[in-house]
Amino acid sequence: MDLSENILKGYHELIRHCQATCEAGSVPEIRKAFEFAYNVIGDSNFEHGESILNHALEVAFIIATEIELGSDSVIAGLLHNVLYANLKQKVQPEEIKENFGNAVFTILNGMFKINALGTDTVDLHAENYRSLLLALAGDVRVIILKIADRLQVMRNLDNYQNEIRGRLVNETSFLYAPLAHRLGLYNINSELLDLSLKYQKPKNYDYVVARLKETEKERANFVADFVKPIEEKLKKRGFDFNMKARTKSIHSIWNKMKSKKVSFDEVYDLFAIRIILNSSPENEKSECWTVYSIVTEEYQANPERLRDWITIPKSNGYESLHTTVLGPRGKWVEVQIRTGRMDEVAEKGLAAHWRYKGGKGSQEFDNWLTGIREILENPELNIVDFIDEFKVNVYKDEIFVFTPKGDLKKLPRGSTLLDFAYDIHSDLGDKCVGGRVNDKKVGLRHKLENGDHISIETSNNQKPKIDWLDFVVTSKAKNKIRVSLNEEQKREAQNGKEILLRKCKNWKIELDDDAIRKLLKHYKFKLASELYFNVSKEKIDVLEVKSLLSTKVEESGKARLEEILTKDESKNLSFDSSDEYLIIDNKLNNVIYKLAPCCNPVFGDTIFGFVTINDGIKIHRKNCPNATQMINRFPYRVVNARWKGTTVKSSFLATLFVTGTDHEGILSDITHIIAKDVGSQLRSVNIESNKGTFEGVLKISVYNLQHLDFLIHKIKNTKGVLSVTRGDK
Repeated sequence: MDLSENILKGYHELIRHCQATCEAGSVPEIRKAFEFAYNVIGDSNFEHGESILNHALEVAFIIATEIELGSDSVIAGLLHNVLYANLKQKVQPEEIKENFGNAVFTILNGMFKINALGTDTVDLHAENYRSLLLALAGDVRVIILKIADRLQVMRNLDNYQNEIRGRLVNETSFLYAPLAHRLGLYNINSELLDLSLKYQKPKNYDYVVARLKETEKERANFVADFVKPIEEKLKKRGFDFNMKARTKSIHSIWNKMKSKKVSFDEVYDLFAIRIILNSSPENEKSECWTVYSIVTEEYQANPERLRDWITIPKSNGYESLHTTVLGPRGKWVEVQIRTGRMDEVAEKGLAAHWRYKGGKGSQEFDNWLTGIREILENPELNIVDFIDEFKVNVYKDEIFVFTPKGDLKKLPRGSTLLDFAYDIHSDLGDKCVGGRVNDKKVGLRHKLENGDHISIETSNNQKPKIDWLDFVVTSKAKNKIRVSLNEEQKREAQNGKEILLRKCKNWKIELDDDAIRKLLKHYKFKLASELYFNVSKEKIDVLEVKSLLSTKVEESGKARLEEILTKDESKNLSFDSSDEYLIIDNKLNNVIYKLAPCCNPVFGDTIFGFVTINDGIKIHRKNCPNATQMINRFPYRVVNARWKGTTVKSSFLATLFVTGTDHEGILSDITHIIAKDVGSQLRSVNIESNKGTFEGVLKISVYNLQHLDFLIHKIKNTKGVLSVTRGDK
């Protein structure tokens, strides 16, 4: 092979490392993969000038050395560019499966799907994009490979043009750095964020780098002074350990300066002292806490800054004991206490955790990689419980799709094109007639898949259908369809009412309350609106309505009330000889019915009864302001009523509105008329005067309608009174 010196050097370093760390017998396969990649890629370069083969080699090296995955992942790293569109030699996916097995093929296929994913709005929908990556990837090694690929790109970002850099940095900070953090790849996460800051805010990045360099010697002297007494005490107690100082990442320092609004010199946890113990598994926790007591005996601890991730590890497997103490020269220092196993998990991520759990062989490691998806998807999950149980919770219940503008939408799995339309806007859903998915024409019922690009087609003639409720799955779509159907039903009901009124007029049949009640009973409807709706939709034959209304078979008022009321409630009611009219005693001593306060009927008024749900029968005047609504909406609750003829006088409350010219003594004249009348009584009076006129409201008790009319006549004839009218209340 005619290879450059750099590529050969990198290749030999990769092989040396894999010989020491990868599973037995895997190195020949890695050599085979490199030769395959070289034969396909050769000396081809990316558009920005970088050698494609060198890029692949560096990605594989990151996977092998910095993440320490197995040979399948290393091979996938070497081969992940062989399907690159601009290569002269084309490779069929079947060739990869045939030469390197299904596992490698699955990883590369997932990479191909992710690379085809647009990320123009990733900063607006970062969490959804991360979820979509998981759904598309299938095998989590795809995500890890993609993180390694992006780390190599970011390390060489100077080779790219400015406009491409912006997109790559955006994707890195919103997608790949958070995924690396979720996987416990803290070093890679920090480096990705540092490199993102370098290109997003170069002045801030350069400032922090310069200040770190300026204070490097000072920090080294401080660390030496700080660790000396701790080292002596740990050695005296017989601990096997090593100590090192870890400076906070550039991005973390800048982020703290920004969030806390402090200067560089005021960032007190600029670095941390890490104490790493060589402990046996059974003594890990106790020895870490013993070291904690030694440190806090030497230096004063800040109890509010204690972080115990040994008793309860972080969801991504991180275990460590953190405390902040007051060191020499009055400076606060963070101390991290952990074992060698814990340190490797923190540095290498979850793969290291698996190795320490005793996993051996490719099958067990594949099982771990399958299960690791739950860690990515559930940041609250305890890693220790997870590793032992191997729970799997892939994104079975969600899909992620794109609008024509590239915005990402999350929907339940099984969602249709119509669900998507309603998710965008109710009007779009109501008028949806179909659409295009991935540029293919589809119908309303088409079920969507992860990564679909969707556009909706509408028509002003389209209206929601009742059967739409049978196939939409989102509650949002169902609710909006029901609302639209209800509005449509109201429009149809009004139309049906107009049709029925027009027909009855032509037939010379009166469509009164009794007629409506008869139709409702025949068609078994509860509301008149249901009757009108079915007339409009031609589900009821209007000729049948004519036949029904032409037959004078009337249901008596007594029979109607006996259907609505209980037997005990209806047995004491009085009816006329035809049982059509409910007879109302003017003494109103029957607790089943009461005078309605909305219109205050008086003995002698034309009245009707209305059966309420909880308050018996309310007696209303025929011209009550609520009469029309009650009769239209609840005709089956309405019953004819009339007063019982009697010589016994009872008291009824009535309201009078009086207007006139304001002059001295007019109120006295009006009240004198009421007081002088035997049987009437003034209950209340309210008079307001304005610019020579007055308006008054009188509440008086009278015997009956004739008595009320007599009083109205007398008050009208009072000097200065312009009008007297009866009020509803």
